[in-house]
Amino acid sequence: MNDNPKPKDRVVNSTDKHKLKKGYVHLYFGTGKGKTTAAIGLAIRAAGCGLKVFLGQFIKGMRYSEIKCLERLRENITIKQYGRGCFIRGKPKEEDIEAAQKGLSEIKSILASGKYDLVILDEITIAQYFGLITNDDIIGLIEIKPEHVELVLTGRKASPKIIERADLVTQMKEVKHYYTSGVTARKGIEK
Repeated sequence: MNDNPKPKDRVVNSTDKHKLKKGYVHLYFGTGKGKTTAAIGLAIRAAGCGLKVFLGQFIKGMRYSEIKCLERLRENITIKQYGRGCFIRGKPKEEDIEAAQKGLSEIKSILASGKYDLVILDEITIAQYFGLITNDDIIGLIEIKPEHVELVLTGRKASPKIIERADLVTQMKEVKHYYTSGVTARKGIEK
């Protein structure tokens, strides 16, 4: 018999200091479509339960349709973008690095504050892949995450170290995509 049973991971009464007893680290990565969509679905679920959500988007800077929708839930969801307009291709510019570094600094403060129950760092692993931040920067965020905060990381690429540190890892693999036949991003579906 275990004398120290593990507390159940659950949403607790709003009178409790933190709504989640235990927060985990999620990683959604891979070449398949749906990483950001999955993270935003979790944000909506959490907001519907009264949790406070922070969504930080690296590399992205455009007002995508999902951002417009989530802004309507601003009582529970805060959004910040740390990019210059859209995904970078090729070598990043100094402005891209500065935007990502600013985001990293802000997110360290946001995580340390414990103000949010769920923190989503969209495209953070691709920011690392492009050299805008380091692998150690991401590991550092995982390490400073308060116990009660759920942390979600997304992006196409993920280092083995980040995969190892995450509690939940979902790899989205592209099997077939209509982009290959010339279909561009459609409003309301991909953008």
